[in-house]
Amino acid sequence: MENNPTSKKLTHVEGGETSASSASFVASDESKAKARNLRIIAILSWIVAIGFEIWAIMLLQKPPVSTAWLIGLIVADLIFAVIGSVLWKKSNRLDPASEKDQVKFFIQNQLGLIIAVIAFLPLVVLIFTNKDLSGKQKGIVGSIAVVALLIAGVAGVDFNPPSVEQYTEQTKEVESLMNGVNHVYWTKSGKSYHLFQDCSYINTDRTNEIFQGTVAQGRELKNITDLCDRCQNRAEKEKGLQPATGN
Repeated sequence: MENNPTSKKLTHVEGGETSASSASFVASDESKAKARNLRIIAILSWIVAIGFEIWAIMLLQKPPVSTAWLIGLIVADLIFAVIGSVLWKKSNRLDPASEKDQVKFFIQNQLGLIIAVIAFLPLVVLIFTNKDLSGKQKGIVGSIAVVALLIAGVAGVDFNPPSVEQYTEQTKEVESLMNGVNHVYWTKSGKSYHLFQDCSYINTDRTNEIFQGTVAQGRELKNITDLCDRCQNRAEKEKGLQPATGN
């Protein structure tokens, strides 16, 4: 059994042992398969969301329009749009795009935003231009549709999109500090990954479990992109390098 230098439970994350030391990062077959399945489910969710939008548009064409039904369809549209976006962003962390093709990189990472616009903007326009809706209906339903558009848009945007180049750089940084070993540690609530299991930042009363895996797995599971400064300084000191400065 591996020596555990802390009193915390240590959980090893299985799979994903692909290294970026020889070339650019390549997702493992397991990660690619998971990403593919998530993308299929995300696309199906988006199709359902757009289906609810079409249903709502059809409802607008048949007066008198039921406000309750229209709100219900907007909410259903929003739920499936958000589900699709969450799953799509998770799939991108499992199998990221390359920054070399900027168009593909943007579309792949911001597809949730694009779908949000498609799933709500036409409906918003039709609600406010519909002559069969009263001013009160337009105010209520239109406001709900606009809010749904904003929520779906924010849920669809990836503010820190993953990339092959980013995974490669971060993995090589860890390997250079840890003699070629691509093992890092993190916690459920942490914002950084750590090089040492006994780092004081992850050995507090706030957590009783530490996870160990690759740099990519830390990003896949917790979207962690930051290397702990304390661990970095310690590793550089042990290697006889000049410690990093800053936070």
